[in-house]
Amino acid sequence: MAGFVEAVVAEANREQAARSLDLRTAYLGGGTPTALSEKHLERLLSGLRQTLDFSQVTEFTCEVNPRTITASKAAMMREKGITRISLGIQAWDEPTLKTLGRDHAPVDAEETYQLLRSAGFDSVSLDLMFSIPGQSLEAWRGTVEKTISLQPDHISAYNLNYEEDTEFFERLRSGRYQEDEGRDAEFFYLALDQLESAGYQHYEISNYAREGFRSIHNESYWLGEEYLGLGPSAYSTVNEKRWQNVADTGVYIARIQNGQGTALPGEELTPDRRRTERFGLELRTRRGLPVNLIQSEQQRMLRTLEEEGLLSVKDHFITLTREGKPLVDSIAVALMG
Repeated sequence: MAGFVEAVVAEANREQAARSLDLRTAYLGGGTPTALSEKHLERLLSGLRQTLDFSQVTEFTCEVNPRTITASKAAMMREKGITRISLGIQAWDEPTLKTLGRDHAPVDAEETYQLLRSAGFDSVSLDLMFSIPGQSLEAWRGTVEKTISLQPDHISAYNLNYEEDTEFFERLRSGRYQEDEGRDAEFFYLALDQLESAGYQHYEISNYAREGFRSIHNESYWLGEEYLGLGPSAYSTVNEKRWQNVADTGVYIARIQNGQGTALPGEELTPDRRRTERFGLELRTRRGLPVNLIQSEQQRMLRTLEEEGLLSVKDHFITLTREGKPLVDSIAVALMG
């Protein structure tokens, strides 16, 4: 762990792009940062702040697992500039947590939430997942209601995706699990209705926030802004180029120690690639997709989807209706042509 932390700090120190970017947000995640000991996590946070210019950073998020946080670690994180917490709850019922392979119980999650509030974090997001194999609609309703009762500032509600090279994907391929778009829509609408009724703004397909608590960092991804990633597997997008670091942690550390590069061959973000990404990301947001991105040959499709009540066009932006939101991916493909 010490070698890993020192390698990340060293990468930040030698990465020229880090010094050229106007840093406004930071996000520590893509794993479980709080699995680090308090000593190692403090060294990582201190090292990054000493190396990079955080003077204009207004939002610094850290992902937290309920089983890997203590009161002293939370206090240290606040002292080192963490302003926002993303807490991986996933569900509030034991059977669903077991299916997901989570190592915490509902009581652990609630105690962690209260610990973080006591530590003074004014912006806490709870992450949930739905359409889990075996998860009933009533269990999902209970998870949403329990989450609302805690009054977090932000809620992410993700539809389970079956990623290759995972146990879930293998079970799907073998027929033990089945995908069901109709069931997914039921779960989606239940969350949408309950969360909006509770005062949360649905500002991106999977994200809801109280006024003033949107994730600034994640919004920058959706709007195509530049970002720099540090650490194994991290992606970066700077100056119309995108690259990924080597995934193997041991190889990553060795390359840093030997003065070698950590980036794998990258790609140029051509105008066509950028346009494709804008359809896939901006259509998911409350703001929507600029209508001028629609090419002439797709105008008929745009009108058809509008007539079917799946989207609306207003003030030069295309936004999805309630009926269109669960179909965002297929609508994006249809509009791209």
